[in-house]
Amino acid sequence: MTMKLIYCCLLAVAFHGYLAVAQDGKPMSPQKPSYPPQPQNPMPPPPPQYPQKPAYPPPPQNPLPPPPPPPPQYPQKPAYPPPPPQNPMPPPPPPPPQYPQKPAYPPPPPQNPLPPPPPPPPQYPQKPAYPPPPQNPLPPPPPPPPQYPQKPAYPPPPQNPPPPPPPQYPQKPAYPPPPQNPMPPPPPQYPQKPSNPPQPQIPQVPMQPTVPFHTCDVPPQYKIQCGPASITAQGCQAIDCCYDGQMCYYGKFVTLQCTKDGQFIIVVARDATLPYIDLESISFLGQGPNCSPVGTTSAFAIYQFPVTDCGTVMTDQPGAIIYDNKMTSSYEVAVGPYGAITRDSQYELHVQCKYIGTAVEALVIEVGVIPPPPPVAAPGILRVELRIGNGVCMVKGCDEDQEAYTSYYTDADYPVTKVLRDPVYVEVHILERTDPNIVLTLGRCWANTSPNPLVFPQWDLLIDGCPYHEDHYQTQLIPVGPSSGVLFPTHYRRFVFKMFTFVSGGVASDFTKKAPSDATWTPLQENVYIHCETAVCQPSFSNNCEPRCFRKKREISGSVKKQYREETTLISSNKIIFTKL
Repeated sequence: MTMKLIYCCLLAVAFHGYLAVAQDGKPMSPQKPSYPPQPQNPMPPPPPQYPQKPAYPPPPQNPLPPPPPPPPQYPQKPAYPPPPPQNPMPPPPPPPPQYPQKPAYPPPPPQNPLPPPPPPPPQYPQKPAYPPPPQNPLPPPPPPPPQYPQKPAYPPPPQNPPPPPPPQYPQKPAYPPPPQNPMPPPPPQYPQKPSNPPQPQIPQVPMQPTVPFHTCDVPPQYKIQCGPASITAQGCQAIDCCYDGQMCYYGKFVTLQCTKDGQFIIVVARDATLPYIDLESISFLGQGPNCSPVGTTSAFAIYQFPVTDCGTVMTDQPGAIIYDNKMTSSYEVAVGPYGAITRDSQYELHVQCKYIGTAVEALVIEVGVIPPPPPVAAPGILRVELRIGNGVCMVKGCDEDQEAYTSYYTDADYPVTKVLRDPVYVEVHILERTDPNIVLTLGRCWANTSPNPLVFPQWDLLIDGCPYHEDHYQTQLIPVGPSSGVLFPTHYRRFVFKMFTFVSGGVASDFTKKAPSDATWTPLQENVYIHCETAVCQPSFSNNCEPRCFRKKREISGSVKKQYREETTLISSNKIIFTKL
């Protein structure tokens, strides 16, 4: 028995020695470290999972960009060409192919056929690979140490190619859709706005000046010879005169002639303006015995004076001498407590004679007219309407005052343009009432330059329904009776006044007197609005609701008294403007 034990011990020692020699001499020793890792692989599997994550992210990226993007990511895998031959072993689990550890040991490929069974048991076959496998069962414990080489297998971290995702950014170029902004093209539709210019209807107002101005239509009894009797038609036109085939005469305008002997000849027609200019109010820059008219008729005033008189200003230019003067007309101003007005034409004309060698040139400059302002309307609280009549007599012998109220200006006709002293026919009437027993009464009616009735300056037209007596051109009341063609005559009030314009300047000490034109008064280029206080009256035996216009004492302007009836309703007109022709 003892011998058997000794024999067994020797045999074991010999076998151990043989194993030691085999391990030292055989190049297969690296194979052992490769297989032992497999038993421990169960633990490292988690790390291989980390590389799997980077492997899977690339596929999601591929769907976003077109097929082309994915190819750049695949090159990462080809970076490990050696492992593919070993990967066939673990095809079932995708993670194993990622272990670069196996490629690190190229010799093992020949032994791979043995591990067909991927499970851990293949570790034991390594030992049977040696002829003495029957004895191997004892030394299996030592193999574990070679497991350390597995640590170098951690090179997979380089597999963390998270950077590849950046290729996804190319998707941003997909933002070219902004070109869809072609939406802006719709703005070209704005051209439709030009369709709004129906307003050109306003020019219809200027149609009123039917009287011909600045023409040669002069009655025979008013014609004044212009130039010598033998003058021809061409010569007559050359000196700015009119020719009727028989004689050369001055036209209905201001004619300027510069004579070779240095004389101004200025012929002013009375109807060169509307209303007619006051020929006695004309003056020049200076005064003197030669500055008065040399001839005057009911239609013309003729001035002739040397170019050096009447305040003429001389200017010397190379090769020419220029003489300038200015002709103006004065106008009468009526001053009230809160404003001043005029109904006279304001006329200014610059005259110039330019002498060049033996030639003579005449230059006439006329002051422009005031542009028409926009229209404004303001309804009253009580349903009352203020209208301006524009009817015209079409037959001879008709009543102009009654005919004027056969038609009225519409909103499209405003602003209404009037010439100074033109009649303005005003009508105020009640709306939406059918009671024949009520009477419309007017309190104070006045004009100012604003749709706001409280704005100054103001000029009274009616006071307590009666004409303002301090106005040289008094307002006239137009009666409304059964023959007026209206259903309820008592619902209407009509009056007419002469067109005027406000002037600016100091207030006169005595507002009841008219003040002559001077340098402190300047016509305002303003609009005129009409305002009236209205009320409804119930007639009785003691009161017929008609105004009592007899004058017991000197009348005081309504704007001074500042008395307003509490029961009244204020009505205002649209805009009225005046023009100079």
